[in-house]
Amino acid sequence: MNMQTSNVVAPPAPKGLGEMRLPLVMMRDILLKTMFRKTLDTVTDLAEAICLPAAVTQELIDIAREQKLLQATGTLNANSGSEMAYQLTDAGKARALDALSQSEYFGAMPVPLDVYREQVKRQSIRNIMVTRQQLTAAMGHLILPPSLLDHLGPAVSAGRSILMYGPPGNGKSSISNGIRDALGDRVYVPRAIEYAGQVITVYDPIVHTAVEPEEDDPSALRKRRRFDERYVCCERPTVVTGGELSLSMLDLVYNPTARTYQAPLQLKSTGGIFIVDDLGRQAEPPQALINRWIVPLEEGRDILALQSGEKFEVPFDTLVIFSTNFHPNEIFDQAALRRIFFKIKIDGPDQENYLKIFALVARKKGMPLDEAALVHLLKNKYPTIGNIYANYQPVFLIDQMISICEFEGIPYQMSPALIDRAWDNMFVKDEKIVK
Repeated sequence: MNMQTSNVVAPPAPKGLGEMRLPLVMMRDILLKTMFRKTLDTVTDLAEAICLPAAVTQELIDIAREQKLLQATGTLNANSGSEMAYQLTDAGKARALDALSQSEYFGAMPVPLDVYREQVKRQSIRNIMVTRQQLTAAMGHLILPPSLLDHLGPAVSAGRSILMYGPPGNGKSSISNGIRDALGDRVYVPRAIEYAGQVITVYDPIVHTAVEPEEDDPSALRKRRRFDERYVCCERPTVVTGGELSLSMLDLVYNPTARTYQAPLQLKSTGGIFIVDDLGRQAEPPQALINRWIVPLEEGRDILALQSGEKFEVPFDTLVIFSTNFHPNEIFDQAALRRIFFKIKIDGPDQENYLKIFALVARKKGMPLDEAALVHLLKNKYPTIGNIYANYQPVFLIDQMISICEFEGIPYQMSPALIDRAWDNMFVKDEKIVK
């Protein structure tokens, strides 16, 4: 399967208010608040601001006019040719202020949660097939044993959950990022969703990377307008969290001033990847974090709560990657481990792969290789740490030698003496500090 945008079906633009499936009063109030806050007066500008087609926006304007909340100014807008201009009546201003006191939200019309669920199915992370070629291309900068891709490929294609574990510094984070790069297609992220009259903002420029939908057709702009502009076409999202992750970050965030909600991290990552790096370094125990994920991972749905305490279901369509330096048996019970579909050990390289990585990094950084320095490193240095190699070490040692060369004002070079100086910075001796 070739993973291009065209394989994800775009959300169709609504053709009329009857297709919106939102409370009419809510839509009318968002229109009034947007006019009031942004001082807009034409259908074209309003349609763009509330992300609806002009015909649907006109329907809303007509309803507000019937209710004496809007009036045509009787003049054509100076900046937009022949377009009629509209303004809020006194009753309209009063209604806008009242609506703003209930919720500051204005702008893009939200997508009802049930409608969003349909789009999530159309672009599910579980629909994608990642080939060995795509995974290899995305991991091209890493030297990995072929057996690792044998395990990773099916795990990514299943779109379920992956636990990567092993000693630190062997590329678990880089592999997670490589998986993200391998996905390579786009999804449609709603600017905001609506549930029970409450607005939850989802699109977040910090998490989501907006892209233009790919169109081969020369009438690309016209075609682009055909999809529901309440969504933003984005690369599949990736949320990366580490030691700072807490259970509260997985709850809806309520803004008491604006009286709106912001989607939690896992909802923002829908259709993409959620990476929990350094599992075991969080304030909460790993078992508690996994317990929070059990229902979502097993059933593909998450449960969130409003300020009122009302609970509701949202889709959970995310590839979750847990990464830890601990052995899984140290931090999880068997019930939790059973619920993580793929467990993959990421080990340090053997000596042959270590040397490949060392040569690759040296070439990339313009550092000439020196046989005597390498022999010294392998015969005298590594035996002191039980010949345990890690993927991060070549980069560390070569960067250290580059820094020394630059400080001493000599051309980039490696020697046994420079290896010794670099090695001393890689490890801290066990010694007692006299206080």
